[in-house]
Amino acid sequence: MPSEQNKTYVETDRFRDALIRQSDISGLEIRDCWFESRLKIVDAWGKDVYLGGDFGRVVVNDVDVTAYVDAELDRVEPNRVLAREASTPDDFRAAWDALEATWAATVEEARGLPEELLHEQVDDEWSFVETLRHLLYASDKWFGAPVLEEDSPYHPLGYGPMDPVGELGLTPEVKASLDEVLEPRLARMATIRRYVEALTVEELDRSCSRKPVGNDQTADYAVRKCLGVVLGKEAEHHRYAVRDLAVLSAG
Repeated sequence: MPSEQNKTYVETDRFRDALIRQSDISGLEIRDCWFESRLKIVDAWGKDVYLGGDFGRVVVNDVDVTAYVDAELDRVEPNRVLAREASTPDDFRAAWDALEATWAATVEEARGLPEELLHEQVDDEWSFVETLRHLLYASDKWFGAPVLEEDSPYHPLGYGPMDPVGELGLTPEVKASLDEVLEPRLARMATIRRYVEALTVEELDRSCSRKPVGNDQTADYAVRKCLGVVLGKEAEHHRYAVRDLAVLSAG
């Protein structure tokens, strides 16, 4: 049989309901995948297991660690709580205040590293600059397009998972410096700042007529949902950025 080593599978369902038994799966990586029912690993042996993602319930050796993991993530990144629990206009303003301040401090810390390290990926995750580019794209997608209904919401330096037939005008192949990315990133953050300062309950409950690209076009997207996604992404990706900056700083 041909070797399966180093093969990459993309957008396939060939592993749905598969059973892998008594096999060496050293180095196996599963990225950007999903499972509608449970994923189960039983009677396996190894020295190092890493799980990262959005899981409803996590059980390790018959111990439900879901609550512990969530609490620890909230401890490491307190803005997760503000983003997740934002409900009133004041909540959204407080969350954005905290996120702006947190990111400003982290960017200042990043400037203390050589520029080339800010383009370096840790464990195949996005680099610091790529993370900022993704947050630019996310705020364009979830705020500029549906909430503000801008004619051209997407900045070319945005870094996203999709750009249907190039219609968004993204340029992921372009290598941009930290300052080049920060210019549109801070400009977009400023538009969000002005918006949340005047936010009302009625505006939060307004249904957006324009839908976020790549998402269910039949679903309803209220302003509060779109803003909630922006806040959530800002908090989660800040956690990733701090984690990787620590690795880069340590050499």
